Amino acid sequence: MQASTTENKNHLILTGDRPTGPLHLGHFVGSLRNRVKYQHQYQQYIMLADAQALTDNMDNPVKVHNNVLEVALDYLAVGIDPAKSTIFIQSQIPELTELTFYYLNLVSVARLERNPTIKQEIVLRNFERDIPAGFLTYPVSQAADITAFKASLVPVGEDQIPMIEQTNEIVRRFNRLVNKDILVECQALVPEIGRLPGIDGKAKMSKSLGNVINLGATPAEIKAAVRNVYTDPLHLKVSDPGHLEGNVAFTYLDAFDEDKEGLQAMKDHYVRGGLGDSVVKARLEGILQDMLAPIRERREEFAKDRGQVLQMLKEGTMRAREVAAKTTDEVKAAIGLKHF
Repeated sequence: MQASTTENKNHLILTGDRPTGPLHLGHFVGSLRNRVKYQHQYQQYIMLADAQALTDNMDNPVKVHNNVLEVALDYLAVGIDPAKSTIFIQSQIPELTELTFYYLNLVSVARLERNPTIKQEIVLRNFERDIPAGFLTYPVSQAADITAFKASLVPVGEDQIPMIEQTNEIVRRFNRLVNKDILVECQALVPEIGRLPGIDGKAKMSKSLGNVINLGATPAEIKAAVRNVYTDPLHLKVSDPGHLEGNVAFTYLDAFDEDKEGLQAMKDHYVRGGLGDSVVKARLEGILQDMLAPIRERREEFAKDRGQVLQMLKEGTMRAREVAAKTTDEVKAAIGLKHF
């Protein structure tokens, strides 16, 4: 089920990112700018999922470690306020691992392998049958994260809805087992604009594919990236009629251009012919330069005192652990694991 953003402050959101690299425009559209809005509407917990990132990065844990602080800087730079949103580090809350261990007994291997999101990710990573056990079971870990905070809303893309469904299966099975409603079911909160395609026209903007524009990109990097943005391969001459479908430049303009009337006029001109790609890209570059400049500047300012950012993470993690520990105690008591 998809939830409306008109919910009230009684709802709690859990969201987060795997710290495997700097965040980019795809993250901004899909989640970050919504988090800035949600922090005024809901209780919000934002998780730096470093433990989950190791499920397919165990050969390079340093990358994950180093990016925890980098992603935190991106959060602060876009306007996420640690006084309104609790930002925490997953690996520093052992109760999440403990809950995962208990929940694994409620899920079969066959059910995990049927999860459409997992099946797709296995193909993308070319795992075939050489699947790390931690990767196969990360829907259970995700269920532990969500239920530990009793989150009722979880912002996800359409492709992640099966993960929410599996979480709710675990919730229902556990509550039936103990004959008590201890865990809370959650709803998927799907953004109006989901994923952005990569600048090369690929279906997904991805750090691993190198087709991204990072939030901290320099003016020169933004200019170079926009120059390489995929448009319409059939639009060979300025006079040729252009196509909007699959045209990444216009997809980005739809996401970021606030002058919808002016944008529509540009689209109409492009479709009937007589408008070059260079004009479209110039408009896009100007918008991105103006949008990313203050984010980059704030990021640089926060980066001057990384110790203070780390202290913010420590305080947020301590607050989050208190909540997770309370839920874990309830779960252990319900299944008879509180002996003294």
